Amino acid sequence: MADPKERVPCSFWIIGAIALTWNLLGCINFVLQMDPEMVAHYRPSEQAIIAARPFWATAGFAAGVFGGAIGSLLLLLRSRLAFQLFVISLLGVIGATVHTLSTGVSFSEGEVLGVIVAPIGFAAFLVWYARRARVRAWLPLPG
Repeated sequence: MADPKERVPCSFWIIGAIALTWNLLGCINFVLQMDPEMVAHYRPSEQAIIAARPFWATAGFAAGVFGGAIGSLLLLLRSRLAFQLFVISLLGVIGATVHTLSTGVSFSEGEVLGVIVAPIGFAAFLVWYARRARVRAWLPLPG
């Protein structure tokens, strides 16, 4: 039987690296949003969203970005737990987005793409990809 590491395509490592970079940028964004001095430099619409963010939405934001970063690292380490972390991340992103949409702030087309569509789409893609990686034996199956 061939070594499982030999069966993992190059695209797996590229996707993992992109996922880790994306989620680490999200972690930096989270940390910056916890600093009132940094938030003072944001646009008024962004400040309004952050100021109105309840604990559950902040927790969702944290789960989204930190869960995604840990999931990405676990993906690169070929751990089967990557899938579970990506599911947690997706749920966190959805929760944070629900709050963002409920604030009544209007968004430009670019903001809709960058604030709503891209984070949910990328988190959903990572759930799908980690599941695919398990099916293809790039990640160990549970059990």
